[in-house]
Amino acid sequence: MAQQKLYSGAKLREIRNQIGLTQKDFAARLGVSLPYLNQMENNNRPLSTSVVLALAREFGLDVTELSAGDSERLVSDLREALADPLFANATPSLPDLRLVGANASSFARAFLDLHRAYRQAQEQLGALDEALGREDSSLRLSPWEEVRDFFHYCDNYIDAVDRAAEHFAAQAGAGQDVTDHAIATLARQKITVRMVRGAPLRRFDPASGILEISAKASPATQAFQLLHQVALLTQSDLLEATLDLARFQSDESRAIAKIGLANYFAGAALLPYRRFLSAATASRHDLETLADQFGASLEQVAHRLSTLQRPGAKGVPFFFVRVDQAGTITKRHSATRLQFARFGGACPLWNVHRAFETPGRFLRQMAETPDGVRYFCLSIAISKGGGSFHAPVRRYALGLGCEVDHADALVYADGMDRTGGFDPIGISCRICEREDCHQRSVPPLERRLRVDHDHRHVLPYSME
Repeated sequence: MAQQKLYSGAKLREIRNQIGLTQKDFAARLGVSLPYLNQMENNNRPLSTSVVLALAREFGLDVTELSAGDSERLVSDLREALADPLFANATPSLPDLRLVGANASSFARAFLDLHRAYRQAQEQLGALDEALGREDSSLRLSPWEEVRDFFHYCDNYIDAVDRAAEHFAAQAGAGQDVTDHAIATLARQKITVRMVRGAPLRRFDPASGILEISAKASPATQAFQLLHQVALLTQSDLLEATLDLARFQSDESRAIAKIGLANYFAGAALLPYRRFLSAATASRHDLETLADQFGASLEQVAHRLSTLQRPGAKGVPFFFVRVDQAGTITKRHSATRLQFARFGGACPLWNVHRAFETPGRFLRQMAETPDGVRYFCLSIAISKGGGSFHAPVRRYALGLGCEVDHADALVYADGMDRTGGFDPIGISCRICEREDCHQRSVPPLERRLRVDHDHRHVLPYSME
């Protein structure tokens, strides 16, 4: 595969503006001419190796920050939005979308917000009789989607909260684990912790100062819920300041985001950044070893691996998803070039769907997306009982993976053939470019169809 050229004009301008240099002075420090710098800042030329090295040498830049991760997310989201039949006669080319993602990210996000509002309007019109006469029927973003996008475009890494959680974990006394430390911290806040069999996962009564945690929950879940309450009670100023910077459009969005930030603190305290990164590297990212070492669940470990994006100390860039039995993605994040569909389910050829056939076993897959990027994928199905015969059982699958170039860092990739036999996977059928996929559920919305009544292949149509 040809090596991808690095176009990072917007990031280059951002660096120059942050250090307060003119284009002329910046070009001199990088050892290039002024016209050459201007072309790079406008993405007319890729960044050369000498420029990347000069950025690291002269300004101490972590060169991984120049990757086009955020731009790739925007391009993926734009492609999915533009597959809407609304744009059937005016679909921009992929190079045009990449230019927009790299040079006009604010405009791209505004367009995505507009399209999301349009989708919501269509859904409301479909139930117009229900909306008539309601005072709160004005269009606005779904709070859940707004919060999801907040974490999505933060690369699922909130530096201030992450460091605060790491500092909290480091304050544990000798012989204390993080659960003991959380209980001691709450005790100093005049909070009494009780493990109650009939309680929900977590219930706090501010008036009595009693925090009830479900005695039926696993130790990992109990620790997580204790740390969540610690975040709400001891990190309130930090959480509120982060929410102020996010500028959510509704109180509901802000409230949901606060839960997300408290969860983030809990996960980061349970799995402190530097200690967890070191352990992950030493174990070659063995999820079971890490779960046992830190007293965490497989889901907590897999999710944490996907957040190791601290500048200057980044881990392997992973994608992570949680999928329910209907194939709907209920949690998603990607620090790789692989992005997930914002609407609908994931590609049926991806091994995360087959995980339900063999619950409790890790499945491995070498896969290739239509853009030619190859990935190592790992999946496992998880079942969580409710603690009694009549209690419902939650079942879902976890998917974790990275680009093949990083596969040597994973114990799960040992013995896998990385030279051929890659399974073709896509983002979703709505925008997938593959014409001969035997699992295609719907035609791609950006392609015209040709139907021949006298011939039938795998699909009842072909694409122009």
